[in-house]
Amino acid sequence: MHQKVFYVLALFMSAVTMAQVGGRSTYQFLNLVNSPRQAALGGKTVTNYDYDPTQALFNPAAINPEMDNQLSLNYSNYIGDINYGTAAYAYLWDRRTQVIHAGATYINYGKFDGYDEFGNPTSSFSGGEVALSFGHARNIAWTNFHVGANIKFISSKLEQYSSFGVAADIGVMYVYEAWDLHITGVARNIGTQITPYDNIYEPLPFELIFGISQTLENIPIRWHLTFENMQRWNVAFSNPNREETDLEGNVKEEKINFIDNAFRHTIVGIELFPTGGFNIRLGYNLRRAEELRILEKRAFAGLSAGFSIKLNKIRLSYSYSKYSTAASTSNFGLNLNLQ
Repeated sequence: MHQKVFYVLALFMSAVTMAQVGGRSTYQFLNLVNSPRQAALGGKTVTNYDYDPTQALFNPAAINPEMDNQLSLNYSNYIGDINYGTAAYAYLWDRRTQVIHAGATYINYGKFDGYDEFGNPTSSFSGGEVALSFGHARNIAWTNFHVGANIKFISSKLEQYSSFGVAADIGVMYVYEAWDLHITGVARNIGTQITPYDNIYEPLPFELIFGISQTLENIPIRWHLTFENMQRWNVAFSNPNREETDLEGNVKEEKINFIDNAFRHTIVGIELFPTGGFNIRLGYNLRRAEELRILEKRAFAGLSAGFSIKLNKIRLSYSYSKYSTAASTSNFGLNLNLQ
C-alpha cells in the first residue's frame, strides 16, 4: 500500500514535464502567500506542522490533529489596490486522526475603465477569482512520514470571460519529533481547465516545492529553508538593464551561472519564540530580492517581517513584505480556536 502511494505521487510529478513559472500559465493567484505567517517567512513556506490550518492550502501533508476546530481568516492589501484573502478550517473526524480540511482563496482585482480599439470609453468591468479546496492527510503506519492531498475547484471571471478548472496538491512530510525536524516536498496545482476563457486551454501554475525546518535545541528559534519552483531549474535571466559597455563600445551581458539559479530558488526564514504567545518572524526571498533589485540603490527588496500575538483562544498576526522602493504588501490574519 505504501509503495502505491509513492508510485502515484511519482506519476503525477512526471506527467507535468512542461511545467512553467510565472507568466506562462493561468490562475496565478493560487501561488500567492496564504497567511501573514507564510508571508513573513519569505513566502511559500511549507514546513509548518502545527495548529495553523492555512498551511494545508499549500501543503496538504501538514494536516494534523492539532488543527482540530481551528479557523483561520487572512486578508492582504496587495499591490495596485488588489485585495485577496484566504480562509481555512480543520476538523478531527474521529480518534484515528481522521482530520478533514477545507479552505478558500479569493482575489478581487477591482474595477477598470473599458476602452475600445479607438480609445473611446466603454463600460467599466471587474475581475475576480476563487478556489475552494478540500484535503486530508494520513500518517504512514509505523513511520514518521505523512502523506496528504487536496482537490481544488477554481472559478475565474475576467471582464466578459470566465473559466473553470480543477487541480490537486500532493504532499509528503517527514516529522521527527525528537529533533523537532520537518522535511517535506509538495507538488502543487496538478490539474487542468475544464472550461477555458476562450477556445485555448492554458496550463495551470504547476510547482514543486521542497522545504526543511527545525527548532534549535535550547534556543527559541525555528529556522526554515524553502526551495521553490524546482520543476524548472533555469528561472534566472540576463537583465538587459545590467549590461555593461566598455570604452570601445563592446557590450557585456549579465552572466547567469549555477549559483545564480540556485539562489533564485531559495527562501530563508526564522521564527523567534515559535511556541510562545508572542512570535517574531523574519524572511528573505532571494529571487524576489535579485529580480527587483535596483542598481546602486538599497531598496530592501525580498525582505519580510511579521509577528503574532495569542490572546486566550485568538491569535492575531501581521506581516510586511518589501518588493521594491514603490511596492510593498501588508497581510493581516486571525486564528480562532473554536474548541
